[in-house]
Amino acid sequence: MKQGTFNTVLILVAFTTGFVVYYLVFGNASKDSVLHDLYQGGPLIAVLISMSIMVLTYIIERVLSLKKANGTGSQEKFLVDVMKNINDNNFDGAVKSCDKQRSSLANILKKGIIRYNEVSSMKGYDKKEKIEEVKRVLEETTMFEMPILERNLIALSTIASIATLVGLLGTVLGMIRSFAALARAGSPDASALSRGISEALFNTAGGIGIAIFAIVAYNFFTTKIDGMTYLIDESGKDVLRNLESKHD
Repeated sequence: MKQGTFNTVLILVAFTTGFVVYYLVFGNASKDSVLHDLYQGGPLIAVLISMSIMVLTYIIERVLSLKKANGTGSQEKFLVDVMKNINDNNFDGAVKSCDKQRSSLANILKKGIIRYNEVSSMKGYDKKEKIEEVKRVLEETTMFEMPILERNLIALSTIASIATLVGLLGTVLGMIRSFAALARAGSPDASALSRGISEALFNTAGGIGIAIFAIVAYNFFTTKIDGMTYLIDESGKDVLRNLESKHD
């Protein structure tokens, strides 16, 4: 599924589910339950439910995608095997190792090794040009792989930024309703006012909770991707050094 289609479907499903839960579940809950108190928090509670669904979905998607990007076996063992095949001039074996690993790193190294094999059999390429061509292919393939690794991180950071604001907006609207009802009543009712304020504060609590969850997930995935990016860069340099040593 394309990224744009995935996000569109997710938004529609999340908001539909959020409002269904808000009106049909929270709205029909008994008046003494927490669910009913959440319902009194206003329709923005449904928006917060939708955001929580989106955050959870993006986290699951990222976990599965990064697991796939790590490949099927040990990265260290894979790199040792690839370097050994390159040193032995067994480029077909190195490509087979990449096919077996099936990671983002393997995809990048595979493109570079295949390109080196191609230019090695071509006339008109000197040592420097061959290495520069392989370097270009490695960098180009890395540029294609990085968006896959970083997909949906912007969505997570966006939700983390606006969830608190949505919660605060819900609280402010709830406070306005509470004081407006108090003004219409004509006489102070501390109990009713306290209940209205507590219901309004559910919005702030929900918004802050979602933001914390999204920020933690964003930082976790960013750190993991930085580690993968570092490994890709260093492995590419090692491959280039090994290939260059063959012309010394």
